[in-house]
Amino acid sequence: MTAPMLAAVGGIPSPIVTALTFLVILVVTWLLLTRSVLGRGFSVPLRTMVRPVETAEYPEKPRPVAPRFHGRHQLNRYADGLEKCIGCELCAWACPADAIYVQGDDNTSEFRYSPGERYAEDYQINYNRCILCGLCIEACPTRALTMTHDYEFSAATRQELIWTKDDLIAPVPPGAYDTPHTDREVRDRGWNYYGGLAVTPPTLKGGTYPAAAAAPSARAGEVIPHGELPDPGDEPPDPATVGGPTRPDPGGTAR
Repeated sequence: MTAPMLAAVGGIPSPIVTALTFLVILVVTWLLLTRSVLGRGFSVPLRTMVRPVETAEYPEKPRPVAPRFHGRHQLNRYADGLEKCIGCELCAWACPADAIYVQGDDNTSEFRYSPGERYAEDYQINYNRCILCGLCIEACPTRALTMTHDYEFSAATRQELIWTKDDLIAPVPPGAYDTPHTDREVRDRGWNYYGGLAVTPPTLKGGTYPAAAAAPSARAGEVIPHGELPDPGDEPPDPATVGGPTRPDPGGTAR
């Protein structure tokens, strides 16, 4: 039954009947698009049809990525040039795709690459396998491994997608120099690399930082390296050696 026929039967003006019919169609359509599974599926392309088109002029004008975007990895340094990576291999153990290989080595008094006992002699990330999940940077205890916003690192061969330490290491900060350093140079700086600003005197870092209530500044004397260092030609004692002149053997005689 058409609108003129309804107007003739009920005595309702034709424009009002047309408006009511249009309103009923809108309500039914809205219920279909919001209350049914099929309608919600159709609503996605319908919303997209009325939105303005966003065209990115890539690669001339690439769009900015999200602040927490996971891109290419980077091995960070301290402000004096020392590497933050201590060769613990936790990133390799946390990687679900087995894409990271780390070979650690010991620092020496004349060749120091990191503040810790060890450093990463060899560091590789296979981007043929990497899924950029970020679990490796969550496992890093020193924030040595982070992820940048760089996503343009495609290659023509698989071998070129295996990035080594030379490709991943961050540039040397201004005013610093590349590794290796010596223990004497590190001690003279008086930095505490792992205690944070709470135990590092601001005068030794050349900046002004808020006072920390959790740890007094006097604690800095306990964590900054001190004492005499061996000369370059001397062989440092091995602290892991078991026994000594005062340690008796099982037989009861002193060694």
